[in-house]
Amino acid sequence: MQDDSSPAGTRADLIAAGLHLFGRDVFAATATRALAAQAGTNVASIAYHFGGKEGLRLACAEDVLRRIAMVAGPAMPPPQMPADQALARLDAMLRAMVGFLTEAPQAADIIGFILREMAEDGPALALLYERFFLEKHREICLLIGMVTGADPDLEDTRLLAFSLLGQAVYFRIGQPIICRRMGWRQLGPAEGQAIADRLCANLHAILRAES
Repeated sequence: MQDDSSPAGTRADLIAAGLHLFGRDVFAATATRALAAQAGTNVASIAYHFGGKEGLRLACAEDVLRRIAMVAGPAMPPPQMPADQALARLDAMLRAMVGFLTEAPQAADIIGFILREMAEDGPALALLYERFFLEKHREICLLIGMVTGADPDLEDTRLLAFSLLGQAVYFRIGQPIICRRMGWRQLGPAEGQAIADRLCANLHAILRAES
């Protein structure tokens, strides 16, 4: 178990604080004092570990990359495979994403951080895009192409990949509305399973129509 009083523990606490506060507030308006207080440490530790607030922001992006890769797998071109195997891979990827978004305690802060970085379009977003989102999106497009026979570089294929990802992310962003309408107290394993089943059924129907 990691000692929170150790340098590694302080660094991890600051990253957790950054994910939470940078996702909740505008980066420029997030004070180093607030970050230190959230992490239970002193302001000087931000400069010590990251060189400053901007360095902490990039470290948060690196942490997001690590966590997403653990769920979705590394972003890399998939080998050529039969249509049924490509569909199964897309299905598994979607289920893993839904499981993370609906059950992982840190999912809210990670999605909040990503959405805030998208709105600000800063260096952290560039890092996230180049190191993960670009290649993961290409991977999904290639898998779609293996299922449907479509050119993975076509505009419509790329839009389809974004639409599949967007369906999953909405269930995290819209959680309060979804829970009210569905009569759920919260999103847990059972609710996540129901969401994953519905989204995978959508995936299969869409790709059948595209084939």
